[in-house]
Amino acid sequence: MSAVQLGQYPPPTHLIVHVSDTHFLGSDAHGNGRPLHGRVDTDRTVRLAMEQLERSGLRPDAFVFTGDIADLGEPDAYRRVRDLVEATADRLGAQLVWVMGNHDERAAFRSELLREEGSSDPVDRVFDIRGLRIVALDTTVPGYHHGDLTDGQLDWLTDVLATPAERGTILALHHPPIPTPLALMNILELRRQERLAEAIAGSDIRGILGGHLHYATHSLFAGIPVSVAAATCYTMDLSAPERELTGVDGGQAINVVEVYDTQLVHAVVPLGDFPTVSHFDSAFLDRMEQLNAEERADAFSRKV
Repeated sequence: MSAVQLGQYPPPTHLIVHVSDTHFLGSDAHGNGRPLHGRVDTDRTVRLAMEQLERSGLRPDAFVFTGDIADLGEPDAYRRVRDLVEATADRLGAQLVWVMGNHDERAAFRSELLREEGSSDPVDRVFDIRGLRIVALDTTVPGYHHGDLTDGQLDWLTDVLATPAERGTILALHHPPIPTPLALMNILELRRQERLAEAIAGSDIRGILGGHLHYATHSLFAGIPVSVAAATCYTMDLSAPERELTGVDGGQAINVVEVYDTQLVHAVVPLGDFPTVSHFDSAFLDRMEQLNAEERADAFSRKV
């Protein structure tokens, strides 16, 4: 990050990496992850995401994984993704926030990812990161793929939000409370969303992070911005024929969330190596930092 403020905005107060739908399967006889649907190397894209983040020089405060960590809830699948991600998070000094998804199993999720005793209770958690509160809310319904929340969870959430956090709250859940153009995905949506809207009304929630849809999208829910991260395993083809649900091995991405005093900014980071067509290096930034604001604007924005 530049040492000099080059534009009108100061640096963000927090940086969050938003990852979703890794869908790891258990390992084969050689200790390698089995390919999802017989062809998708889920380990490769998560490993690529971690490598790209470390290469970038970014120092996130947290990694938030919004569900479907394992495809079948297999314990060794959780261990493999945990070990891969924890190594990067430890090096970067980032908090790990794991959120339950409809493909996850609560007992194995707890024992392998959270390193605590397994149970079938909802996995709801609160994290305080230098005054920014992140609430991980379990919207899963055991044995089903749609989402829902119990009265007990909603009461718990209301109690948590009763005291505002210093820098506000980010709510992370798997089933995003927004419409989708994919007809079959509508069947698997979060049900009784009005109950969630009532629980968060008037709270300090600044943004909602979600997954489940396997494509990046943004919307509003109860007046709060919602950001959904595309999957790292495979993504949905939104240009497929109407009333069809087609997953493709392409378009995988993660999101980077910059938290400012008055807003959140979500950026999609595609996973992969692509041809370079333009490049400004650190030497260019060094030169810009030596100029005053007016000189910088003139030097870089003038048409040549």
